[in-house]
Parts: sequence; structure tokens; C-alpha cells
Amino acid sequence: MGLIASSLAYGRVAQILKSISGVLDRLGPSPCEFVLNSSKNKLESLFSSFRHRFTTGDELVQMLIGVRRVVRRHGSLHRCFVAGLKDVHQTVIPALRRFVDELAFGENGREKCGSLVPLPARGSACKRLNLFLRWMVREDEVDPGGWDDVPTSKLIVPLDTHIHRTGLALGLTDRKCADMRCALEITKAFRRFAPYDPVRYDFAFTRLGIRKDADLESFLDEFGQWRVHGCA
Repeated sequence: MGLIASSLAYGRVAQILKSISGVLDRLGPSPCEFVLNSSKNKLESLFSSFRHRFTTGDELVQMLIGVRRVVRRHGSLHRCFVAGLKDVHQTVIPALRRFVDELAFGENGREKCGSLVPLPARGSACKRLNLFLRWMVREDEVDPGGWDDVPTSKLIVPLDTHIHRTGLALGLTDRKCADMRCALEITKAFRRFAPYDPVRYDFAFTRLGIRKDADLESFLDEFGQWRVHGCA
């Protein structure tokens, strides 16, 4: 459910919620069990009319088939992910690359999921995948947690246009392109304040950019003065 929700988390919030609900309603009360026991033809028929902005029903079905393949091979998405995560890794990137390779590529080695599952190896910021990991790893009033053996210190900020714009304004990055390098720079800046949980700031910064009643310019001006006086 978390992977489906995060994969569709782009565009207007109302449309995101509608699309996620539409998928989960079709899959029923036990989404994983339904996917594991459904044929490709059944899934294709079920989602033939599905569309979320530029995501097609075919791409969604291919991702669900990838989920089925991963769960059958490893027992769960969690086990697949942690199999690629080593103590020497500074971030989740190596594990994320392996996870995506198993999820997005079929037996013939061809990419199957289109834009629904971005590829870390191509430099994508992988905003939605990092959002998924934030949900699964962190545990507080915002993130439900559950993947306790993945260190929060290795997470990467789910970089979207709001985080990018705020990060540029605050001097957390100078990259004009919102790619993985940019996400790593902003995460590194957050790590100065919270070494063991740098992504804790993601939700607050994103909301600051989204909320129409938030005075972003005043906040940036105040933060800029704070930095000048050596507090940041």
C-alpha cells in the first residue's frame, strides 16, 4: 500500500488521494494477497481504464507484477531492500538501486514500469521512492515506520519542487537541477542539524512550500539573518 501511494504521489493532492483510493478499492482489503494470487490478465483487465496524469494502467500493472516477483523471491519488499543495504553504505542509494532493479526489470532485462518507478542509476532524485522509504523507516506522528533495521541516518530527502526551491533560497544547495546530487546536498545540510535523522525536516519544509497561508518570503528573510549572525 505504501509503495502504491508513494508512486502516485505527484500532482494535486486531491487527485493523488482519488487515484490511490481507486487502486486500493480495486485490490480489496488485502492488496498484497490479491496481487500474489491474480494473473497478469486479471490485473490488466482490472486497471485497463486507470490513469493518473501521465501514469497508465499498464505501468501500474507492471509495477504490481514487479511487486509480486519481489515478494515471491524475497518474502517481502522489506527483505529485498535490506538485502542490498550494508553497514559501509553512507546512504540508502546502493540498496535502492538493487531494489529498483528487481522491481522494475522483468526477466528479459527490459524496463517495465516506465515513469512510475524512477531509476537511481540514471541520476533521478527518486522523490517518490525516497518518500516511500521515509514512511517505512521513520516513526513519529507523520511516518508510520516498521523497517526498524534501516538506519534513519542513511535516508535521503524526497526532493520535490517545494524542497528544491526552499533549499536554493536557504543556501542548502546551489544546484539548479532537482536531481539526486541536489537531494544529497540538501540531505547533507540537514545532517548538520540532525546527523542521525536528517530527513526529519522534509515534511515541515515541504508544507512550507505548499501551504498558501505560509509566508515563505518572511521565513526566508528571517532565516537569512539568522545565518548571517552565525547561528545556522
